[in-house]
Amino acid sequence: MSTTPLFDLLDRRLRDQQPTALATAIDGERPGAKLLVTPDDAPLGSLGHPELDRIVARDALAELEAGRSGVRHYGPTGETTPEDLTDSATVRVFIESWAPPPQMWIFGAVDFTAALSRVAKVLGYRVTVCDAREVFATRRRFPAADEVVVSWPGALFERRGAQLRQRDAVCILTHDPKFDVPVLEVALRLPEVAYVGAMGSRRTHEDRLDRLREAGLTEGELARLSSPIGLDLGARTPEETAVSIAAEIVALQWGGGGQRLQDTGGSIHHHL
Repeated sequence: MSTTPLFDLLDRRLRDQQPTALATAIDGERPGAKLLVTPDDAPLGSLGHPELDRIVARDALAELEAGRSGVRHYGPTGETTPEDLTDSATVRVFIESWAPPPQMWIFGAVDFTAALSRVAKVLGYRVTVCDAREVFATRRRFPAADEVVVSWPGALFERRGAQLRQRDAVCILTHDPKFDVPVLEVALRLPEVAYVGAMGSRRTHEDRLDRLREAGLTEGELARLSSPIGLDLGARTPEETAVSIAAEIVALQWGGGGQRLQDTGGSIHHHL
């Protein structure tokens, strides 16, 4: 097919600053073939085989979610496992994504924050750590974070809350009502934010809900809160807890149930 409609759509989406990925075959049977992938429309174009298009579109959406670009390797009909690929039957595809990386705002300069910052970077997040205590909120303690902000949460939301979008996450890792309740008052009223989670015991959670109700939040807004934060992995260390939080975010993003795959049926890719 002509590439004119494809490039016209790409041009429009880039002008409108809409997330878009363009997959280009570097070699294989159709070098230079292109597939335009967006989160809200069917892919446009083709790399030469419907199954290859389907797999590349899946991977392009994942790269778009993370705000990454790079080269991936496939078989002629979309094979992705090493045993199915050979040097003579490999299609290299360059996936170029146009999207800012998702943001994760972490409130509370604690050991769990350092661990979550590292895990979040693996998932492609731009990480901001915020705490009002200057002695704890330092770059030295959180080297994986893109930014460490010394501020009360309300001030940060007032300055930059409008930046948060539907791919972003807010995680509250404190146990201090005067710090976490103001965060939640604002974050739970931002429906475009994908994930809002708060650390604490079940008793802390119930007390927090009472305080938020007193602050005027509705039951619908409270239902958006993931608390206690994370999946039940039996986590003990900050690093294991960070993995459980990241797993919950991924599960909610793609509609996963958090069970072991061997105990489930059907496709393992919920978003396809």
